[in-house]
Amino acid sequence: MERTRWYKDSVFYQIWPRSFKDGNGDGMGDLLGVYEKLDYIKSLGVDGIWFSPLYPSPGVDCGYDISDYMDIAQEFGGMEAFKKVLDGAHERGIRVIMDLVVNHTSDEHEWFQKSRQRIDPYTDYYIWRPAKPDGSLPNNWDSMFEGKAWQWDEARGEYYLHLFAIRQPDLNMDNPLVREEVKKILKFWLDLGVDGFREDVITFISKKEGLPDDHLYPASKGIRFYNHGPHIHEYLQEFRRDVLSKYDCMTLAEAPLVSPEMALSYISEEDPGPNGSDIDMMIQFQCMTGDCFLTDYMPLKFSLRRLKKAFTSWQEGLLGKAWNMLYLENHDHPRVVSRYGSEKFRKESAKMLAAMYLFQQGTPFIYQGQEIGMTNWYPKTIGQYEDVQTLNQKTWLPDGLRLKLYHRASRDSARTPMQWSAGEYAGFSTAEPWFSINENYKEVNVEEAEADPDSVLNFYRRAIRLRRKLKIVKDGSFKEYDHSSGKFYTYERSDGQHRLLVICSFSEKEELYKLPSGFDFSKGRLILCNYKKVSRKADRFTAHPYEVRVYLF
Repeated sequence: MERTRWYKDSVFYQIWPRSFKDGNGDGMGDLLGVYEKLDYIKSLGVDGIWFSPLYPSPGVDCGYDISDYMDIAQEFGGMEAFKKVLDGAHERGIRVIMDLVVNHTSDEHEWFQKSRQRIDPYTDYYIWRPAKPDGSLPNNWDSMFEGKAWQWDEARGEYYLHLFAIRQPDLNMDNPLVREEVKKILKFWLDLGVDGFREDVITFISKKEGLPDDHLYPASKGIRFYNHGPHIHEYLQEFRRDVLSKYDCMTLAEAPLVSPEMALSYISEEDPGPNGSDIDMMIQFQCMTGDCFLTDYMPLKFSLRRLKKAFTSWQEGLLGKAWNMLYLENHDHPRVVSRYGSEKFRKESAKMLAAMYLFQQGTPFIYQGQEIGMTNWYPKTIGQYEDVQTLNQKTWLPDGLRLKLYHRASRDSARTPMQWSAGEYAGFSTAEPWFSINENYKEVNVEEAEADPDSVLNFYRRAIRLRRKLKIVKDGSFKEYDHSSGKFYTYERSDGQHRLLVICSFSEKEELYKLPSGFDFSKGRLILCNYKKVSRKADRFTAHPYEVRVYLF
């Protein structure tokens, strides 16, 4: 089948199902709630939805521990509700992509239960190892979530590998039977009408032969032996050749610790394999390190220079070679206004951040609540957190410091229920929700934003309409100005006829801004701004706090 690369013209909206909208009044978000809000989603100007996992799951990692890949959890409404949402989305011109989580399963999956009992053909579906002769663990690798990466299983009499939670055993992708199972999963959903997949930590699926000890890395031991492992391209090409190439679908890979140069080995459009590139786009993490080192739980002072370097390296590195995926928020990170913007200047900074990334080249993803400027959540006790990753971070810290870190870094801040109104339970449900609601819901909600022409929500709508209207956003070149500035991020998009200039202030104070050489305000048209009153001279202006201006020359 001819692949149209429709995703290059798309804007996606990510839904975290359990926190989006409760449609049946049980306190849990569900697909009936999503169906109610399809017109709202369409009104944003988006034409794609990415669903975080909807599959049956015991919920150890909020659905990323899957017990059945070919069904929809009853708590979300089951398969009938999913088909209703899928049809409703397609009727509105909205495509749907699913989360594909095949590095690991739940320990409640039938495959694992049979594997631990050595029932064929499932015996080697997972990575099992005996203890070393001295009784120690099979190797010294670390889990991302819970201690070391090995767990003893009494039924099997061996250890199994789990790179994430203890109850998320890693699949053995070197077993061709496991790869056949993955292909069955892909085909099942594509035949149902799904338009593609976001592939969870897919670069982890190939482990180095022998699973050697890691004597180099002091932390995250082992990651160099399974991230971008020896057979990763072979396996991804197999999935492409045998299934994906037969559909006009898209794939998006989550890829920790990947550089633009490394990404090209997966997504290059210049020299793809016979069935196309391994993957269509990659979710890189560098744009999430403006205020941390490697992970959100290793905080640093926010650095605009570091953030600019991350975005610019991907814009320049992929231009004309591959396609970017653009994002500022998702289910794995705290809220961006609280990170890169300002809660004091919530609306202004939320709008500035929106324009900052929406006019770069690539396919933008907007996370639920981002479009109304939702902020971080600040519970009073550690016990209010739900996330397995959060609760296992820095447990040696005194509770006060640990809580302060979680306030800043926990991904639970992105998982509080969507704030629809100032009414009871923020309009999310008619019953007490499954998780805490952010206390600021009476001021920050969709109902309030709909009534305000100058809201963050309506700014997102204007910005999305503009990027669709301007061909230069999709096809233009990219150039950053003022690399060394710690207050302004300025970049140009150019197609040879027109020039788009995006000017973003990251300061809480008024700051003098001077145009780059070769630009003159008298020759440009201001097409988007987050302040009503703007002043300028021919080549300079005084920027308001978190002001953004987009000019077309």
